[in-house]
Amino acid sequence: MTDPQRITHPAPPPDAGGPFDKPHVVVVGGGIAGLAAATGLAERGVSVDVLERETYLGGRVGGWTDSLDDGSPVAMNRGFHAFFRQYYNLRNLLRRIDPALGMLTAVSDYPLVDAHGRRDTFRGLPQTPPWNALAFALRSPTFRLRDLVRLNARAAAPLAAVSVPEIYDRLDHVDADTFLRDINFPEPARHLAFEVFSRSFFAEPTNLSAAELATMFHIYFLGSSEGLVFDVAGANFDTALWEPLRAYLQSLGVRIHTGVSVTEVRTDDRFAVHSDGGDPLEADGVVLATDVSGLQRIVDESASLGDDEWRSRIAAMGTAAPFVVQRLWLDRPLHPDRAAFLGTGGRPPLDNVSVLDRYEREAATWSRRTGGSVVELHAYAVTDGKDDVLERLPVRMAELYPETADAKIVGERVLCRQDCPRFAPGDFERRPTVSTPHPGLALAGDGIRIDLPVALMERAATTGWSAANLLLKRFGLTGHDLQTVPTQGRFAPLRRLAERQYA
Repeated sequence: MTDPQRITHPAPPPDAGGPFDKPHVVVVGGGIAGLAAATGLAERGVSVDVLERETYLGGRVGGWTDSLDDGSPVAMNRGFHAFFRQYYNLRNLLRRIDPALGMLTAVSDYPLVDAHGRRDTFRGLPQTPPWNALAFALRSPTFRLRDLVRLNARAAAPLAAVSVPEIYDRLDHVDADTFLRDINFPEPARHLAFEVFSRSFFAEPTNLSAAELATMFHIYFLGSSEGLVFDVAGANFDTALWEPLRAYLQSLGVRIHTGVSVTEVRTDDRFAVHSDGGDPLEADGVVLATDVSGLQRIVDESASLGDDEWRSRIAAMGTAAPFVVQRLWLDRPLHPDRAAFLGTGGRPPLDNVSVLDRYEREAATWSRRTGGSVVELHAYAVTDGKDDVLERLPVRMAELYPETADAKIVGERVLCRQDCPRFAPGDFERRPTVSTPHPGLALAGDGIRIDLPVALMERAATTGWSAANLLLKRFGLTGHDLQTVPTQGRFAPLRRLAERQYA
């Protein structure tokens, strides 16, 4: 968090004192969004209950303990997550449990390799935009100076001069692949760089909004000097992040209920949250911080919530394609120069390889004890059958890391999920926002619209804080400031060029 141009968004001023003495809020969902909302509310003296359907906290960044076939306990989660330096609001949440963020470990590089062995790296780039992106392009083996000359600068201007939310008016109707072709972006660089970003949204470039792609480029390159080097959790997510945050919230009086599914939310003078965990909880406010399908199910079963137009927005939300995570415990170590994380392009179905024993405490302990290694293979936007994908992933790994070709797999765990939000062309306008037709009801999550330059885990955290602020304002309480990268491009000549493009 060193960028001097990061923007502070002040909390909304509280309303005049209302009829709330000690307001009570139920937060549905114990992922990043729900935990941020619960933190924001509880720190201002609001009584909070958190209901989470899983037995662990963290949502899609949750962690738990599993056992290999020999009975040895191992850490497990849904896969690698990068904690970028410009995730200001997520990091502020984690600072509640450690102001120095000692639970995070820096990853020195984020190499990308394509089908021809060409490799890009983010190490050593200048920090100042736009020179960081220019240096990356000019030293890339897939992008040459002649490619820069051939770019359609006028058509490409929005990519370099993003303004949020205006970029969605300009580009949300176009898919990312068409946009990159229209600006003459070289095909090898498309595959190696932008396809990696696209698939981090669990979408092929043809199914991703060009506005989302441009916003990502702004967040990670031209809008921020924090760069693309990131941190990772130094231990499994449950022990490093969420159990300490659970303890912090409980010290504020928050009651956390896991293994509880909400079935219905009723509203009259107050809210009544029904679940399979006992009697309904009465509340002055509710935050729905679930995944897309969970939100749709709750709204569908809650006839008194919202109006027809709002309910249609919820029903129109979509989920992205499935993804597969294959975690392997191998009987031998990987070569010591292997990166902790490697992104791939043009090597379907493999999208990245993580070497967990390079950074995760539990995997490193297992590696030292056995002499083996723990690797994780990701396949995003899966369209083939899961069995076919699982057969091909280790083959692709062996192409990149030949020492794994003869390794014996002593343990394997596979996850296949389809619960990430869709960001297809045209989705933005009808995506539901944090505010709802009910003053006491708020939405949060990475699938919820917020007109700020945030994405992925940071979007979840930002909407969670925003949901808390919405309710705090109603209760007459002071909210929490938010921070983001600048909401428009930092380079004035590129902004002027973009404005002429759409004049």
